[in-house]
Amino acid sequence: MDIRIQPAVSDPDAARSLVTLVSQLPGSEPLPPAVDSTRLMDVLARQAEEAPAELPEVVLVHELIGPASALEVIGQVALQFPAVGVVLATQDTSPRLYSAAMDAGARGVAGLPLAYDELEARVTAAATWARGVRRHLGGGYERGHGVDLYGFGGGGGTLVTVTGAKGGVGTTLTAVQLALAARASGCDTALVDLDLQAGDVGSFLDVRFRRSVVDLAGIKDLSPRVVQDAVYPHETGLGLLLAPAEGERGEEVDERAARQLVAALRARYEVVVVDCGTQMHAGNAAAIESADAALLLTTPDVIAVRGATRMVRLWDRLQIRKAEETLTVVNRTSRHSEIQPQLVARITGTPVARTSVPAHFRELQSALDAGRMQDLDPKGSVRQALWGLAGELGLTAQTRTRTQTARLPAPSGGRGSGRRRHGGRAGGTDGTDGTDGTAQGAVTGPGGQATGADRPRHALPPGGPPAADPGLGQAADRGQGRVGPGSPGESTAHAPSDTGAAGFLRRRIAPRIRQEGERGALSVEFAGMAPVVLLTLVLLWQCVLIGYTFTLAGNSADEAARAATAAAAYGDPQAACESAARAHLPAKWREGSSVSCSRGGTVWTADVDLRTPILFPGAAGLPFTVGGEAGAAEEG
Repeated sequence: MDIRIQPAVSDPDAARSLVTLVSQLPGSEPLPPAVDSTRLMDVLARQAEEAPAELPEVVLVHELIGPASALEVIGQVALQFPAVGVVLATQDTSPRLYSAAMDAGARGVAGLPLAYDELEARVTAAATWARGVRRHLGGGYERGHGVDLYGFGGGGGTLVTVTGAKGGVGTTLTAVQLALAARASGCDTALVDLDLQAGDVGSFLDVRFRRSVVDLAGIKDLSPRVVQDAVYPHETGLGLLLAPAEGERGEEVDERAARQLVAALRARYEVVVVDCGTQMHAGNAAAIESADAALLLTTPDVIAVRGATRMVRLWDRLQIRKAEETLTVVNRTSRHSEIQPQLVARITGTPVARTSVPAHFRELQSALDAGRMQDLDPKGSVRQALWGLAGELGLTAQTRTRTQTARLPAPSGGRGSGRRRHGGRAGGTDGTDGTDGTAQGAVTGPGGQATGADRPRHALPPGGPPAADPGLGQAADRGQGRVGPGSPGESTAHAPSDTGAAGFLRRRIAPRIRQEGERGALSVEFAGMAPVVLLTLVLLWQCVLIGYTFTLAGNSADEAARAATAAAAYGDPQAACESAARAHLPAKWREGSSVSCSRGGTVWTADVDLRTPILFPGAAGLPFTVGGEAGAAEEG
């Protein structure tokens, strides 16, 4: 993460020594020195007008500056450019001058002659403060440093923690692949192993190093040089901070040490991925609490899901993380599994990532045995899913830029212009992207891609394949681009991916937008389905009436046959048969009934025919009758 430093000094010899020392700072990008205060203000004003994102993070003001005094220059810079950190280099480091510099707006004071460690600490602190201010101000200051997934976050890079619901769910594999995906997209990335007793990040990447997290635990002031000595530069470009080889030494990493370590890494790297393992202790709990995105990994089985639920409840009891701020990732999914991501979301009460990792262990076998997870087959479904998860989280350069530009006002109508004015359309006046210009810092409309000359294009996917039903991880504002204030029309740039975690951000910023926009559509759909539903209910009711009539006819015929056999010995069996058949019929069915009684040998047979009403009793009957027949032998 480069720190752009603007020196301001009038003395040529002092300027040369200052630029030489600044160029030796890790990750620094020294700009040509401003020879006087007027030149400094002109340079900053021009950069702020053309491309606010290209303003230097730090202005290093030497006491040998003119015509205005150093304190006056600091006050002017702090007043006109509040997102720029100012550091004063002076021989007088007395408390009186220090207080005056702070009152003027300086972020630090470095004593002359300049010492490397002191200058590095002051510049790093001022740059971290400047980036935090720019993230909160927005308005074109963002340049891809950090993604605020949940609507909050500290200064510096993006911090992502990966925790397992239980052992063996793929926590380290996920952390390694997320870090590799972020690094492959061009982001400076660090991978930290805070599984202090059983950390295996080194085994996954075939690394053995004498330094570990424990070596930084006892240091009160973590300077960038100290951190650099403890971080192993891997062949993939990752910076690795490994767990100790002696697991019992993990107790030395307490909450204070973990917070200090995380802050130092975020100040140096754009993305910091932390493997927190499966056991909670003070160190990884502090990292999870301060993370921009906290992932909880589980598998679709009862034991792992119960473990995830216990972990979520533990975090809530200890006030480490709320359930709604935890993103659950389901590993080893299969369409044949009884537990799907939607069910996991309901059980744990957390949002679930839209991207799920399939169960294809054979793709991992050779890379795991060799201890080189960086050699995992790029065409494999597991690697593609994990790198898609990185895009969903906004860890890749493409999605990081897309997430940030979606929150910025649209630029003016000139094609390729690096200037930004409120109220313009995205790109050209015809709604096209401004890709023809060559000015740095050109930004397309919300949802588009940044197009400056210094912005490489990356081919990493922004998210995983869409699931059938993403459950609680469903995006809430799918594919809707938004134009800047006062824009006469909508941007035609591609809308940002709104899946999984990125969709969770938009749900928190603008809740229920999608539900309110679909109320009218729901009414129209209901009106179209109402006739079909009504016709179905009518047919079902008519079938009920026909069945009821069958029951009445059968019971009536049975009573008529028994009455005829009883009356055959002493009276009129025919009259008794007809009377008994109609005795218990409802009035509306009795009116159209037909009863026939006959004798065959010693058996009396009764036939009853009834008409079924249409829809309700008393209405016209159906064109057919429903019959019932019963027989009974004579008594005596």
